[in-house]
Amino acid sequence: MNRVYKDKTGGLIVDYLGIASDLKKALSFYADSGGKGDPLVQQEQAVVLMQEKLEVVSQMFNGFSYKEYFTAETGRKLYLILAAEEHILGIENGKKRFIDEVTALSKAFSIAIPHDKAMDAKDEVAFFQAIKARLVKFENTGSGRTSEEMESAIRQVIDKALVTEKVIDVFDAAGIKKPDISILSDEFLMEVKNMEHKNLALEVLKKLLNDEINSRTKKNLIQSRTLIEMLEASIKKYHNKILTAAEVIEELIKLSKEIQSMDKEPKEMGLSDYEYAFYTAIANNDSAREVMEKDKLRELAVILFQKVKENASIDWTIKESVKAKLKVIVKRILRQYGYPPDMQVLATETVLKQAELIAEELLNE
Repeated sequence: MNRVYKDKTGGLIVDYLGIASDLKKALSFYADSGGKGDPLVQQEQAVVLMQEKLEVVSQMFNGFSYKEYFTAETGRKLYLILAAEEHILGIENGKKRFIDEVTALSKAFSIAIPHDKAMDAKDEVAFFQAIKARLVKFENTGSGRTSEEMESAIRQVIDKALVTEKVIDVFDAAGIKKPDISILSDEFLMEVKNMEHKNLALEVLKKLLNDEINSRTKKNLIQSRTLIEMLEASIKKYHNKILTAAEVIEELIKLSKEIQSMDKEPKEMGLSDYEYAFYTAIANNDSAREVMEKDKLRELAVILFQKVKENASIDWTIKESVKAKLKVIVKRILRQYGYPPDMQVLATETVLKQAELIAEELLNE
């Protein structure tokens, strides 16, 4: 449906394609289980639900005067969007609650239009959607259709300065400049540290660090696991109110520095990134580090990498016979180098997992 309502100059764009099942779940009071019946009755019921959800979401802004947004200049609107995000993030479990409630509000609103009460609420719904769109960008979404993708079908284009069809990235969502430099650079970390809205700054740093660590999984399995554990431990302290947002930001900046330090180690040891990945795979236990010297572990890592590379083939990651052969080779080399017997099984599994992650890269070298 695409229409111009009364004296409005902009189009009202609504697309129901692909969201019918979601809408039925949201509006469980349909005339019957199939969602059939009198469309006018359904619309009236949708208006009731919309107003209920509008009240719930509005109450989440208790103490925050968001209605200034509707008459503000564009620059002030941008500030209010960021301040509104900060307010929601400061509420216990606020982000999830807000996203869930605005999703339900949007579903009801999409059925309620063009009812007069829905049109009266249009700007307020769009404001809440604009905040939700930015908060969702900090989520680590999995596969499948997200609520944001569903909602894009019903978003109302009412303020092109803030609610647009373009993809809003994490920097835009946080109101900070997109850096031309590494997100781990001192300059960028200082910019995040000095952000006015600390809860929002924490969301930015958490999201960017999580993405940075995940991008390293193929490169170094053990290292990425360690970093994820460190990240999750810091965030847990924040959720358990052990640390404030500002204190957790300090911890995450330290984690960023730790990543910078880790990046220097392969070169300092005279190893390639792949060789270093195998080094961390076999040095990841106290027993091995106690029994074997660092230089011997380093030498073992180089040999393991060479053997894995020699035995890599197009189908080795799926052919059990090829994997079994490589497993025998790894076990033999570990024994030859005096690797602790009690840790050989775990080390073999880790080496094979690391090898599988970089298999494609090995074939293209």
